[in-house]
Amino acid sequence: MVSTVVYEILQLSGILAFAISGALVGVRRRLDILGVVVVGSFTGVGGGIVRDMLLGVHPPVSFTHWPNLAVALVGSLAVFFVHPGITRIRHFEVVFDAFGLGLFSANGAATALAAGQTPLTAILVGTITAIGGGVIRDVLVNTVPGVLTRELYAVSALVGAGLAVAIMALGGSDGLASLVGGAAAIVLRLTSVARGWHLPKPRIGREPGSAES
Repeated sequence: MVSTVVYEILQLSGILAFAISGALVGVRRRLDILGVVVVGSFTGVGGGIVRDMLLGVHPPVSFTHWPNLAVALVGSLAVFFVHPGITRIRHFEVVFDAFGLGLFSANGAATALAAGQTPLTAILVGTITAIGGGVIRDVLVNTVPGVLTRELYAVSALVGAGLAVAIMALGGSDGLASLVGGAAAIVLRLTSVARGWHLPKPRIGREPGSAES
């Protein structure tokens, strides 16, 4: 019972964190109230919908479990009306995005493993769940998805999902796995942002025939 409650709290916390990050992007892009709510809500529940589709859950839980969509809507509306000054929005966006990423990666992996998937499949489902909301958000505002450019974004999701699966494989509950895996992913993501850690990028040399500057 306690594990189920913890699991539900972490699930809703992840939705709220992602919804806030999406709504902050909408505010920064100067969208109207509908635009902010749409971007925030889709960011909040998008990852969970992708997870359920991968696991064959129809309709997705967010379509039938009203607290999921309600939390996303309330979080998005709250950001529209009480968002901080424009100079601080980017900072809050990164923090809430990291929390959503971490909680969804571990929670998604735990859900998949509990549904009978193999450990590898569970890790992949958790990772896709975590990055799904962010990809939807970035596509809606016409930005290159952060998973392709940002500091250890997908790596953090993989770590969170992998740790959650490992804890459950050792006999831990899905609630404990979601909590520990999510915390690890959040810490790694925020640390990578603070220290500027990136995966290697291609070195683009001067094109043949280009003029000397």
